[in-house]
Amino acid sequence: MNDQLVIRGHEFKSRLILGSGKFSLEMTQAVIQHGEVEMVTLALRRANIGGQENILEYIPKGITLLPNTSGARNAGEAVRIARLAREIGCGDFIKLEVIHDSKYLLPDNYETIKATEILAREGFIVMPYMYPDLNVARALVDAGAASVMPLGAPIGSNKGLCTKDFIRILVEEIELPIIVDAGIGRPSQACEAMEMGVDAVMCNTAIATSGNVAQMARAFKQAVEAGRAAYLAGLGRILTGKAEASSPLTGFLEE
Repeated sequence: MNDQLVIRGHEFKSRLILGSGKFSLEMTQAVIQHGEVEMVTLALRRANIGGQENILEYIPKGITLLPNTSGARNAGEAVRIARLAREIGCGDFIKLEVIHDSKYLLPDNYETIKATEILAREGFIVMPYMYPDLNVARALVDAGAASVMPLGAPIGSNKGLCTKDFIRILVEEIELPIIVDAGIGRPSQACEAMEMGVDAVMCNTAIATSGNVAQMARAFKQAVEAGRAAYLAGLGRILTGKAEASSPLTGFLEE
């Protein structure tokens, strides 16, 4: 069965996206290998062209780069970072982040919409990080987004799907790929997100802070695949208020 993640005409077999912000360069290589990811985010400041610590040298050929606009506090700053990323050869994909709240690191949905519209007009494949809100998601679609990336919980918290009910609404109402970004802390949570019908999961902190990075990357890969398979199979119904025997009850032994 050909079941690939498609983002603006680009096809990916893997539905696990690696956020590389908390990895050492060597850890990034290990996660790509064991998680079999095909798309990796990177902060522009880590693409140190000509320097000693250039993340681009640790990402294998064939991996799609997803530079982010980390550090942008408004639409103007995000657009500038995106243009710089393209200029140094990172391609047209951009993970759009606009955050001016330094305590909770929640995305500014309205500045994100503004930046999406500008970057989409310039030919970027815009993947905006957003707080899950249906009206905002619809505005991002209209602005030209290639996907919608709602947070599951605050960045780096590993709390899981705190916004599950709102993400489910986006899955039901938005036709673009829905990619859960931020907050996923365990493979079981990634699996649950995929069972809901999201198209992909992005993970960084949960793997980077684990005891065995390579093994955890592999666990997340398997969890994402299992969740997707369960969604496609169709989850079984849930009964409330009663039980149902697995085998038909035609009578008890003493009858």
